[in-house]
Amino acid sequence: MSQLLDTLYEKLEEKNDRMIEIRRELHEHAEKSFEEEWTSDYIADFYKDLDCQVERNVGNGYGIVVTIDSGKEGKTVALRADFDALPIKEDTGLDFASKTDAMHACGHDGHTAYLLILAETFIELKDLWQGKIVILHQNAEEEGPGGAKSMVEAGCLDGVDNVFGMHVMSNMPVGGIYYKEGNAQTGRDNFFLTIKGEGGHASSPHTSNDAIVAGAYFVTQVQSIVSRRLNPFDVGSITIGNFDAAGAANAINGQVKISGDVRSMSPEVGETIEKEIKAKVKGLEASFGVTVELEYLKGYPVLYNDPEVTEFAVKALEDNKYPELKKVEATQPQPPSEDFAFYAKEVPSAFLWVGCASDDQDAHPTYPHHHPKFFMDEGALIVAAKGMATIVSSYIENDGIKA
Repeated sequence: MSQLLDTLYEKLEEKNDRMIEIRRELHEHAEKSFEEEWTSDYIADFYKDLDCQVERNVGNGYGIVVTIDSGKEGKTVALRADFDALPIKEDTGLDFASKTDAMHACGHDGHTAYLLILAETFIELKDLWQGKIVILHQNAEEEGPGGAKSMVEAGCLDGVDNVFGMHVMSNMPVGGIYYKEGNAQTGRDNFFLTIKGEGGHASSPHTSNDAIVAGAYFVTQVQSIVSRRLNPFDVGSITIGNFDAAGAANAINGQVKISGDVRSMSPEVGETIEKEIKAKVKGLEASFGVTVELEYLKGYPVLYNDPEVTEFAVKALEDNKYPELKKVEATQPQPPSEDFAFYAKEVPSAFLWVGCASDDQDAHPTYPHHHPKFFMDEGALIVAAKGMATIVSSYIENDGIKA
């Protein structure tokens, strides 16, 4: 083990209690996407007396970019943590439960806490490494259009060679770091339809054009895209999340609004689904004589883990096992979408998952992300902090990733 990594481990262990305290303070003050003013102030204040450059309000909201320059020539690596919460009323009963109308039900408080402490530690150890480390404190991951895309457009990756990120996962045991090379998390799009027919009296359907019938047909037909238009080995899903046709029981509704969600495990599948939905809309107009307004919003792309960068991270972890790290394991792609994908589209990147499910399921049963009872075992923080320290120190010592 190198002097840098040995010292990083030692300092991170000393700061573990403080890291947990930071996480709990952030948890109590959870803020929804694009409303993270208190959180961004907290993050900026953390760095105010540290030897680094801080740029605030990067992108479309409260994004923060911190540049740590060793003053010595070398590669530039970026590390990302998101810091927004969800519009959920917390129901955990924790002493540090949220005091706001939002909840950190996805672990972003933990991401921020570990990366703050890790950044501080790298600043303290500048004499032991070379190059630059860029810390991306990103706003608004939870709500499209998200913060990542706008931060990239604002130049947060200028001069960056590679990006690494981590996300806690409640479906994975604490003590593990998990990975998937290639397409790792789904892409996400949304669509919004307004179907316009002609309203009328229920006793005289022949004098009207029932938008509900057309809408119901669309709902059933759109599911055939997945079962009949996709290769059985490809992964995609279409969910109708809202069907709004409020009206009287004795009236034929002349308008229906439908909204839906599209997930895909490759860009090609996403493009196929989009094309087929648009074709179904045209067919609807031809078959039912209705008018359809379609808004198809491109969301987060498929998150692609560069195989070479991922292999580098995994090897660093496997070569430097620390006591809190019980395993490093390949796993299946994960269904949620993640706007880290925008960084990965720009530079070769790797996004790893850190288990946060408690070993004591009686005391802390596992709930999914975005649940009012979501629980993150705080043992995941030191696993993440040391894990990222391991990857970055190896990156620095090897002067980046060699082809």
